[in-house]
Amino acid sequence: MSTKIIVNNNGSLRIEGEFEIYDAAGNVYDLAGRTVIGLCRCGQSNNKPFCDGSHARCGFDSQVVATVLAPPKPKA
Repeated sequence: MSTKIIVNNNGSLRIEGEFEIYDAAGNVYDLAGRTVIGLCRCGQSNNKPFCDGSHARCGFDSQVVATVLAPPKPKA
């Protein structure tokens, strides 16, 4: 199963599928077998990096529409 990431309007990044999440030190989070999680985008969650619904209480506003990224610049 591939991994799917959905950028929710005014909310979290929803991740579905098989994935692992690591902290900056390289330690893996124990996701207890979950195949769907939400990651915080508003910065207000008390359980970062995971979403706890704080975006609804703080008035987080971010409407998103898929776009095309420019090709990466060649490495020198």
